Amino acid sequence: MALLVHVAFKSFSGESSDGCKGWHQCSQLLATERSQAKTRIFKAVQEEVYKEELKCLTQGSTVHCQSSFAKLDPFIDENGLIRVGGRIRRADLGDQEKHPLILPAGHHVTTLLVRHYHDKVAHQGRHFTEGALRTAGVWIVGGRKLISSILFKCVTCRKLRGRIEVQKMSDLLADRLATDPPFTHVGLDVFGPWTVTTRRTRGGAAESKRWAVIFACLSTRAMHLEVIESMSTSSFINAMRRFLSIRGPVKHLRSDRGTNFIGACRELQINTDDPEIKNYLQEQGCTWTFNAPHSSHMGGAWERLIGVARRILDGLLAKDGATRLSHEVLTTLMAEVMAIMNARLLIPVSNDAGVPEILSPATLLTQKASVSPAPLGDFDLDHLSQVQCRQVQCLADSFWKRWRSEYLATLQPRRKWTSEKSSLQEGDIVLIKDSQAKRNMWPLGRIVKANPSSDNEVRKVTVKTFSQGVVKEYLRPISDVVLLMSLKKE
Repeated sequence: MALLVHVAFKSFSGESSDGCKGWHQCSQLLATERSQAKTRIFKAVQEEVYKEELKCLTQGSTVHCQSSFAKLDPFIDENGLIRVGGRIRRADLGDQEKHPLILPAGHHVTTLLVRHYHDKVAHQGRHFTEGALRTAGVWIVGGRKLISSILFKCVTCRKLRGRIEVQKMSDLLADRLATDPPFTHVGLDVFGPWTVTTRRTRGGAAESKRWAVIFACLSTRAMHLEVIESMSTSSFINAMRRFLSIRGPVKHLRSDRGTNFIGACRELQINTDDPEIKNYLQEQGCTWTFNAPHSSHMGGAWERLIGVARRILDGLLAKDGATRLSHEVLTTLMAEVMAIMNARLLIPVSNDAGVPEILSPATLLTQKASVSPAPLGDFDLDHLSQVQCRQVQCLADSFWKRWRSEYLATLQPRRKWTSEKSSLQEGDIVLIKDSQAKRNMWPLGRIVKANPSSDNEVRKVTVKTFSQGVVKEYLRPISDVVLLMSLKKE
C-alpha cells in the first residue's frame, strides 16, 4: 500500500526530481507515505466492519448501546478513524496510548497485525503480544481470544513450547486379564548395573558390573529375577534358560527394543511376525512382541516393578551395611528381593474376619496362604497325597476367584489420559523429541503412516525425516512427537 501511495504521488504530482516516475519498485519510501498507507488500510477495515458506527459518529450522535465498543466512548479523529475516547484523557501519556485505534478481531488485517507484533516480541506469550499492540496504539475488540488463537496455531511457538502429544489410555491387553498359569504371559527388561568384586589382587580388588533381568507375569503380577554378567545376547539367553527351567514354558513375551533382546530373539529363532517357532521351548508356541522404540510407558507393567525392586535392594544394602558386593552376595540379595516382591499385596487387606488370607503372587506360586504349622495327627501316605492335592487345588481356585472378583476391579479406572484426543494422521508435520539434544535442535519430520490400535486411536506413528542428506524413517510413540501443522485442520 505504501508503494502504491508513493507511485501515485510521484506520477501525478509532477515532483519527480529524484527519478521516481511511473510504475517501479522503489526502496525510498518516506515515513509520511507509510503513515498514509496505514491510515488508508485501517480506514478501509473500519468502513467494512463498522458501517453503522461510522454513520452515527459522523452525524455527531453516540453509537448504539449494543455495539461491541459502545463502552469505550469512541470518536472520529482528523483522519476519519475511530479511536477510543475512554476516561484517561488527562493522563500523561502519548495520544496513541490514550486513544488507541479500534479494530475488529475477525478481520484479516487484524490477524496480520497480531502476527507482526507477536514476532516482534520474540514469540512470547499473550501478555507480551497484547502489550506490544497497545503500545503501538491498537485496541482490538475481543483481542484476547484472537491473540490466544493465533499463538496456539503459531508453528514457532509450538516448536519452542508445544506439548507432547497424548492419547486416551488404551484398554488392558488380554495378557493382563488371562487366568492362565503363572508366567504364561511375561514382560521382561534389564536394569542395573551394580559393581561387584570378582577377585582379590595385591593392589586391592578387581571389579566388574552385573545387571539383573526381570521377568514379570502380566496376569498374576509375580516376578522373577536373574543376574547376568553382561548386556550381551549370550548372557541374556543363559538367564532366560534358567528362568524357563524354573518357571516353565512361556507363550508370550513382551519387551522393549533393546539390542540384547533383538539379538536373543534372532539367536533363539523366534519369529516375531509368526506365532510359531522353529526350534525352541520344546516345540511349544511362543511369540515375542516388541514395543515401539522410546516408549517405556507401554511397558509400565514391568517398569513399575523395576522401581520397587531397586528400592527394596537399596533397603537391604543399607540394612547389611555392605560396602563391597560379590557376585554371590548380589545373587542372594536378588533372591530376597524376589521373595519380598512376590509376597506383596495385590489388593488392600480386608477387615472381614471371614477372609483372613491375603492375596499375593506367592499365594499361587508357593501355595502357602499362611505360615501356620501343619495340622496335628497321623495321616496315611495315600490319604496325605489326596488331601494335599485337594488343598493345592483349593488354594489355586481360591486365588483365581478372589483375583477375578477383587483384583480385576482395581484395574478399571484410568489414572491419567482419561479423554480421547484428536489422532495424528498421515501428512502431519511434527517435531521429533530427542532427549540428547536441546529443543531447538530437535528434527522436523512428516508422518508417513499412522498405526491405529484396536480402538482406532493412534498411539504410534512412522515419521520420515531428512538429516544430512539422508532420508530416514522412524517408528515412534506419539509421546515423542510435537504436532506443528495438522493436515486435518488445514
